[in-house]
Amino acid sequence: MLKKIITQLLEQVSPGDISVSVTIPEQEAQGHYSTNLAMVRAKREGKEPVALAEELMHAIKSRVPRDFFEKIEVAPPGFINFWVSAQAQRDAFRDFRTDKKFGAKDVGRGKKVIVEYSSPNIAKPMHVGHLRSTIIGDALANIHEFLGYTVIRWNYLGDWGTQFGKLIAAYKMWGKEKEVKEAPIDALVLLYVRFHGEEEKDPALLRRGQEEFRKLEHGDAENRKLWEWFRRESVREFGETYEKLGVTFDVVSGESDYEKDLPAIVAELLKKGIAKESEGAVIIPLDEFHLPPALIRKSDEASVYFTRELAVLKLRLEKYAPEKILYVVANQQALHFSQLAAAAKLLGWDAEKIAHVKFGLVLGEDKKKLSTREGKTIPLDELVNKAVSLARKIVEEKNPELPEKEKAEIAEMTGIGALKYNDLKEHRSTDIVFDWGKMLSVRGNSAPYLQYSHARIRSIGRKAGKIGAPDFSTLETDEELSLIRHLFELPYALERAVETYATNGLAEYLFKLANLVNGYYESTPILKDENVPRKNARLSLLRAAAEVLSKGLGLLGIKAPERM
Repeated sequence: MLKKIITQLLEQVSPGDISVSVTIPEQEAQGHYSTNLAMVRAKREGKEPVALAEELMHAIKSRVPRDFFEKIEVAPPGFINFWVSAQAQRDAFRDFRTDKKFGAKDVGRGKKVIVEYSSPNIAKPMHVGHLRSTIIGDALANIHEFLGYTVIRWNYLGDWGTQFGKLIAAYKMWGKEKEVKEAPIDALVLLYVRFHGEEEKDPALLRRGQEEFRKLEHGDAENRKLWEWFRRESVREFGETYEKLGVTFDVVSGESDYEKDLPAIVAELLKKGIAKESEGAVIIPLDEFHLPPALIRKSDEASVYFTRELAVLKLRLEKYAPEKILYVVANQQALHFSQLAAAAKLLGWDAEKIAHVKFGLVLGEDKKKLSTREGKTIPLDELVNKAVSLARKIVEEKNPELPEKEKAEIAEMTGIGALKYNDLKEHRSTDIVFDWGKMLSVRGNSAPYLQYSHARIRSIGRKAGKIGAPDFSTLETDEELSLIRHLFELPYALERAVETYATNGLAEYLFKLANLVNGYYESTPILKDENVPRKNARLSLLRAAAEVLSKGLGLLGIKAPERM
């Protein structure tokens, strides 16, 4: 709010194509807000920056009421520092507290964004590696939606390829219907692992797997029926995990859905001279992009993942006309998405719409890739259940008197919240470390700390009862005004998340908000304040902080409990 007013003033006194940047200095002695606009302009125009800053400062002063700024100062080598008056801050807070969007604008109105995330392989358990894609994608979808974008949440399943020929062959040789029905993914994984082991001893099994997949591709009724069963049971199990995590999708499709489109795409690429045959296979040379060639059809005419990616990209561009397509996929796939964008360019598609939202690994406390003692990948369900179980122990210790149902609800909120926040507070490109103690601590930068801060404010509100008429002119302490100004920063944290496809800025904003609220509560008498209009103003400020905490956590996919 205040930052926007200052930005608009600077744009008025400095027209042109220079982007205006207004920041918050680390030290309040350097202002509530600051800009380096004079230095940027001075460099371009060959002027002295301090003199230009003075000129801009006087132009701004002439455009606003005298009581809006407490003061404006120029500081070497050309910064303009702004201190907003307490009254202007309070006036802005009056508007803020009744705004359901907390000052955020619908910057995405009329624009569509497709967010592809999670994307597990059928017949395999979701593992810790899927955690990051699932929760980063969900949070980015939430934030885009809040800022007015039409968001299509897309789960693109790995449900096609030669591995399914091997799985079908394994089921035909050793599978039992009862075992698959009772524990679908566990049973299918055991079959696949057994096939892989036997295949190393008997190369003929490789040919059998390839033959079963060839039959599947050509519509063999028996293989199609088995594959559909494996897919259906896998999707059902995935759904149980998504429900625990509070994650939803608008579209769930698989590679198989685009199989029918592949011959036309390969033919188009060959006809246009974009692709060529090489040793019986078909490839797209990408030398001009300094990339290795992309394989689009194997020498045995079997389809490949890359061509299916082109097919789904074509459908998305033509059917949805999105502003952006965000692929929330691990760092390791960077080459694949560079090749995809390059192929799209050669086809004349708008490759600028493709954004690879890449992320790092999940590490254990020893800073090695998180896995079981045997070196195997940890199933995601196991991780979720452990988080909830550990959170339940903490709830039992701190609130043994709560009803069992409420204990279970709080444990689920804090356990899953801890899992998510541990990831989302870090920049997505970095590796994240699983330290259960830090993740579940109610002190420090953790979800339980933010949730506890929210619950604490709600507890104060319950004790206070209905808030009467507030006198906002009594909000005058440094703690109160700092808290007010920080509340106004939410829209900018959200807009940065959209610009960078990263959630760590929003998490940082919420952590600072929780610190400010807790510091304010500790230093300021609120419920015991005998000045009733001032008490009501303070309670209104706390309520606004709680609502922003709740909304911010919600956008990260984390629930904010009313009590803990």
